This record gives sequence, structure tokens and C-alpha cells, in this order.
Amino acid sequence: MVAADWPGVDREWSRTVDVPSTSAADAPGTVRRWHLLDNGAQLSRRSLAPAGTLLCVHGNPTWSYLWRTLLAAGSDPARPWRVVAVDQLDMGFSERTGTFRRLADRINDLGDLTAALGLDGPVVTVGHDWGGVISLGWALAHPEQLAGVVLTNTAVHQPPGSPIPAALRLALHPAVHRWGTTTSDAFLRVTHSLAHPPLSRAVRRAFMAPYVGPGRREGVGNFVADIPADASHPSFPALSRVAEGLAGLQVPALLLWGPRDPIFSDRYLKDLIGKLPSAKVHRFEGAGHLVAEDRDIAAPVFDWLALCGRGSGPAGARPVSAAASPTPEPGSEFPPLWAPLTELAAGPAGGDTAVAEMASDGNVARSLSWLELEQDIAALAVGLRQAGVRKGSRVSLMVPPGVDLTVVLYACLRLGAVVVVADAGLGTRGLSRAVKGATPDFLIGIDKALAAAALLGWPGQRISVRDLPPARRRVLAVETSLPALVRWGKLQAGAAPSPQDPDPDAPAAVLFTSGSTGPAKGVVYTQRRLAAMRDAVAGTLGIRPGARLVAGFAPFALLGPALGAVSVTPAMDVTAPRTLTARALAEAAAAIGATVVFASPAALRNVLATRKGLGPAGHQALGRVELLLSAGAPVAESLLADVQRLLPGASLHTPYGMTEALPVTDISLGQIQAARADAATGSMAGAGNGVCVGQPVHGASVAVIPLAADGTAPGNHPVTAPGVTGEILVSAPHVKETYDRLWLTQHESARTAGWHRTGDVGHFDAAGRLWVEGRLAHLVTAPDGVVTPVGAEQAIECLDGVGLPAVVGVGPSGTQAVVAVVETVPPARRAGPAAPELAARVREAARKAGVSVSAVLVVSAQPTDIRHNAKIDRSRLSSWASAVLAGGRARTP
Repeated sequence: MVAADWPGVDREWSRTVDVPSTSAADAPGTVRRWHLLDNGAQLSRRSLAPAGTLLCVHGNPTWSYLWRTLLAAGSDPARPWRVVAVDQLDMGFSERTGTFRRLADRINDLGDLTAALGLDGPVVTVGHDWGGVISLGWALAHPEQLAGVVLTNTAVHQPPGSPIPAALRLALHPAVHRWGTTTSDAFLRVTHSLAHPPLSRAVRRAFMAPYVGPGRREGVGNFVADIPADASHPSFPALSRVAEGLAGLQVPALLLWGPRDPIFSDRYLKDLIGKLPSAKVHRFEGAGHLVAEDRDIAAPVFDWLALCGRGSGPAGARPVSAAASPTPEPGSEFPPLWAPLTELAAGPAGGDTAVAEMASDGNVARSLSWLELEQDIAALAVGLRQAGVRKGSRVSLMVPPGVDLTVVLYACLRLGAVVVVADAGLGTRGLSRAVKGATPDFLIGIDKALAAAALLGWPGQRISVRDLPPARRRVLAVETSLPALVRWGKLQAGAAPSPQDPDPDAPAAVLFTSGSTGPAKGVVYTQRRLAAMRDAVAGTLGIRPGARLVAGFAPFALLGPALGAVSVTPAMDVTAPRTLTARALAEAAAAIGATVVFASPAALRNVLATRKGLGPAGHQALGRVELLLSAGAPVAESLLADVQRLLPGASLHTPYGMTEALPVTDISLGQIQAARADAATGSMAGAGNGVCVGQPVHGASVAVIPLAADGTAPGNHPVTAPGVTGEILVSAPHVKETYDRLWLTQHESARTAGWHRTGDVGHFDAAGRLWVEGRLAHLVTAPDGVVTPVGAEQAIECLDGVGLPAVVGVGPSGTQAVVAVVETVPPARRAGPAAPELAARVREAARKAGVSVSAVLVVSAQPTDIRHNAKIDRSRLSSWASAVLAGGRARTP
């Protein structure tokens, strides 16, 4: 094959260079021939001055072809960079030397090449696999030229006591090594099979091209043999020098990672983050070892370069991971999240109930007073510190809402540890993906969670919620328990120093989104932003110390003590909101004399469905409730009206928000009814077409970026004019700090300075109320313009025989047909096209809402998220509808 046969490669880039060798592997005076892909001559011919050079180093068994997208992007006249992608000696189309070149030799070889090329700074190294280590070795040896480093799926350190990955152990086995890496092409084929999605035939042929025949694969086998499996290996000192040298690296770094990698797993990413703590990190969920093939890495690399600046190196740019809202100056007033709890424990209310959890028989299963809660938190903090938890340690909490979770959460926060909260509502696969991606140092869980951790290989030292028998502890690899740590902490009372208040601007929590719009994302909150969330809730809803809260929704179960509110968890499976019954809600309310209830829309639906089981005492307990909050998904006015009859004395509110900003706006049932009246009469500009979610909460600002004709929101100038539909933005002290290890996602969400871009779409009316019309990703781009789904869905939902409706687009963008998918009541026996009578009614309802529906399909139940049981998976529905309308079998979506 020649360069013309390599898809994605400009033949002008391919060149060879003769390089004098100074390597100990070569005799003096030896000259080696290198093959490169280099766009430098092309840039010169076009009179383009590059901002710098990307020095790209492949691993084993790839070659410079891996970096073709960077070469193409660097040749863009709008942002030219010279890209030099090398074929290492004995690899690719470079010379076969007949020598065994170790890691130190290869680092030296790369220096010989750059000297021969006369590379000047600024140079940004780019490395993959063992090319990552070699590129870092060059970087540490050339600090005067170095401007930054980019790493993709590599490693510089093998954790002590941990074996190298199984795939590499197999490749190193004497019975396999020679045949698997050199005699046959098995090692290449296995590596190429790691691509997600699979490589095309033409790309596979290009990757195989330099390695046809055993004589061309000696370098592949030698590369594998040079893996330093332990400290006795000849290349271990060179690897250690690179690992140790990273501590002094003072240039920006970008880590792009494919987590579906059987070789360089997330534990190696965690190690690199520890050595390069200021690095920007992005994990491409679903991508694997060949991340440069699985995903577009050119765009993020060049975006990062542009943000970092030019000249002597990437520096002085606006941090792309900056928070969406200004952070107060260091040292400004900061009442910690737990301040109300501490005050109540020390005051006259110290003996009163603070937290409780209900048993299925309607009795209180367990409770703590404010003083007991404070003492247990303090003791557990001491115990956790003894167990090794430190400031910045990541602690995954696999504990249901209730007393135990409250104690361990606040103990971790006081230590300055970072709690990782990914609930079982993500499902086994989603939960496992979230936990592995967060790489916790500790995992605290109930038996079921510990068993899953053992089975699925979740990281972190394991701590059980309860004391376990010795045999079970060994099976689950549990090191200690919460009761044991509390007992130890109480024994140390007065002897062990109290934990110092943590840095208010240090990370405090990684909270995972519901995963309803893609893989669940980790959202990082600092101590200060968690406290601001507490203040926003208190300031907006008037929840003060002394309030009594039934928390049927996990976030508010944890906020209760921070608000100074007595909190009770009802008897339910909090990961399945539909399990909350009217009886369980009433029993929890009666147990504490509740004044506040928080429950998701799905939970409220089941409460109403089971209300016939309530007796007089239950109605009386619910009649004392003064405030009901429901969020997590749009709440229908009809649902709230029915709930109002069950809780006649309560003010019903539906805060709008998201994991990244909770809450954003708030509205009461009365305000919803007023907004509906304004929409019906047309008496107010902008009223209608969506769900009215009210006005911004205490301390928050909200605006929109207007939509373009293609359904995107490309602008950067927020507006609040009535009737302008656009992507919703929020700015507030309680907006998340950043996304966890999702640099690109954070970059996109914060690209409008000072704002978080929510991905939701809506508009304001003349009264300043926000109306949500759907998600940016769910807009339908029809020939007549962009269709936002929520307004039509609301109209359809009012029809008899209709449960949850969803409006989706089918077909190419810009010419999509509008399809209504309706969940019927009672459930349809078969999914597929709707009966003519129902289809006519749905079309007419949508028409009155300004939407022309092309087809109507029915399902027995909409595919919804697990956490809320309410957010419809519209992407899945759209794919299903496309298949059905194309004549495919109408299976359940």
C-alpha cells in the first residue's frame, strides 16, 4: 500500500527522514530511517504559519495513521498547527533495525528525530498506549520546547500489588508471546477488534499495511516484551523516571479516555489525574482502547489548544471548566452545610427527633435526636479518618436514604471527603458505569451493594453499613463497618483532634444525573455550592429550622438536616418512586407531625391510586401538611389538583431544576392555574405552548439563547424577552461547579460566560414566567420549522383514554415527520398504529396546539427513566417509531 491507499491521509503528508542515532542500542555513526506523516511542508506551501507543533506518538501495534484526524485538523487555514506523527523505529513504515529497543532507547530515539527535524517550541506532545509514556519521556527531557501534553489511554505506573492487565499477561506468556505478536498477526487483529464501533474494512487494511509478514512484526513482539511487569524488568527504571517526573510538569495537560479498555482501565486514568491534578479530563463513554478511532478527538484537542492560547505555550486562557456562576471571594462568609444541624444539637431542641425512617408496619424503625445525630457524625468522622479517609478522598455511598446515609454523608463532608452518589435508579449497568468512572477510594454500602461491588469489580476499599460475620466479610472483601467506626470514634472522644472545616471551594460531592438523556453524568459540587443549594431552597420555599419533612425523594432526604428540618423517610423503595403508597405517606407524616412533603410525580400518582386504603387518622395526618413539593419531571395540573384534595391545607409547588442546578424556578398550583388562564385567553404575551414552571428562585437568574432554524442554539447572547424560544440558561450560586471528567460537556455547558446551558428549551411570558417546551435534543425539525414537543403533548394528555404522550421526529433533520406516540388507558394490548378514532382525536388536539401530526402510534407504557419513572426516552421512541412506520414489526419500544 502507498499513502494514496490510506483513507483519510493526504499523500503529501507521508515522508521519510534519515536520523543520526545516539541510542545505546545502535553503534556510533548509525543512521536510522524514519517514516512520518507531517503536514509541515503543506502549511509552508500554503504560506500558513503554524501556532506550534503537535508531536504525535503511537503505541503498539498501531502507527502514525492513528493521528490522521489531527493532521487534517492542523491543516485547516483557520487554525494551522504543524502535526508530526511519527512511526517509531521497527514500527509502521520506519526502518526495521534488527535491534531490541527498550523504553529508554525509544525516548532517546524520539529526541534524535526532533533534533534532526529542528523542532522548535511550542511543542505539544500527543501520545497513546506506550506512545504516551514515550511522549512524556520526550516532554520531560525538553522542557524549553514543551507547551503542553495530550494523553489518550496510556499508563505510567502499575499500582503495587496489582497485576498488569490480563490481556498483556497473556501476550507475555512464553507459550503465546512469539506466535501471538510476531509469527501471526493475532495481536494486531485483537487490538483492532477493540474499536467501538468496529473499524471499516479499509481502515483495518491501512492499520495492517506496515505489518505484513513476521519480519515486519518484530517490533510488535519486542514492544510487548518491553512492558515492565515488575521492578525487576530492565525498563522499570525508565518508566519510574517518567512517572516521578510528572510531578514537576508545569504545562497544561489534556486527558482523553476511552473507558471500555481491557488494558488501560479507569484505574490508570485515576493515577494520571493524581499526577497531573490540573489536567482537563474527558471520558468518552462507550469508547475503548482506540479512542482516537472511536470518537472525534481532533475537535477537542484543537478547542483546547485555542483556549490555552499560543506563543510560549498554552497559558492564560479562560478556564473552560470554570463554574457557570461566579464564586464568592475566598474567605467570604460561608455557613457550612451542616451549620443548622450543629446549632440545633447544641440548643434546647437537642433531644428532639432529627431523622427517622419508617418500617413497613407503619412504625418508626429507627430515629436519632439532633444531639445523637451530631455525636454519631462526629464519631464516624473520626473513625473514617482512622480508616484512611482524607480530604479529597472519594467515597461512594451505596446506602438507602435514612439514618445511616444521613450520618455517613455529613461525616464525609466534615472530613472534606468527596461523596459519590449514584443511586440504584440508574439500573445495574448504569450504576456500574457511574461507579467505575468516578473511581472512588472507598465504597460504603449495604450488603446488596457490596455483593455487586465484588461481582462487578467496583473500585474502592469496602465498608459495610452493618457489622458482618467474619466469613461474609471475607467473601465481600469488607475491611470494616460503620458501627465499628462509630464505636472507635466514640472511644477516642476528646483524644482525637476534631476534623478541621474543609475548604469551602473544594469538591464535596459528585452527584449523578438520572441518565434519561444518555449515560448518567457526574456533577461536581463544592462545599460552598451545596450550602448555596440549601439557602436557595430555604429562601424560596420558606423551609426553616423546625419544619417537619417527609422525604420521598432522595435529595431532600439529605437536605433536611442542613435546613434544620426533621426528616423522615417513608416505607418505600426510593429507587422506584411508584412504590410510595398513600398509607406509607400518611404513616410517615403522622410519625413526625409533618408540615412538608416532597415526592416525585410518579410517587404522587401511586399515592392517589392507593388513597382508598387511608383511614381517618391518615387523612388527618395529611391534612396537617402545609407544603408539598414535587419535581423530577413535568407535573400535570390535573395531578396537582387531585393531590390538593388529598392534602387540602397544603400549598402545592413544583420546582423546576436538574441535578446541575436544583432548584431553578418555582411555581404553585394557583400560579399554574393563573398561567393556564392567561394562555387560554391570550391576554398575556408569551403565555402558553409548554409547561409554566414559574419564576427564578432565590439568588438565581434565568435567560434563553434563541433557537436557530435548524433547532440549535448557536448564539452566545442571553435574552429574557417574552415569546422568544431558546435554550434555557441559569446562573446561580448553587449551580454545579463542573462535570466530573467530562471536559467537553463542561466546555459546552459553560460556553456562555457566567451561565450554565441546561439543554432544555423554553421561553418567557410578559410576566417573567418561564415556560418549558422540551429538550434541545428532542426538538423536531419539520419542513415548516422547529417543533417543540411539550405544548402538543399537554394538549394530547387531556384526551380521554390517554396516559403519557410523546411527540417525536422521524426522518432526516430538516424534513422530519411529527409522530405522536401515546400511552393508552387502559394499556394497549399491542403496540403499533392507533385506531382511527383515537388518531383523529390526537391529531385534532395537536392541531389546536399548533402542531401538525403525521402519524399516531400507541404503546402500553412509555419507556421512562428508572429514577423518576416519568422522563420518557424520546430517542428510543423515535427509533422505534421509524422502524414501525417503515413496515417493521411493532415490538414494545
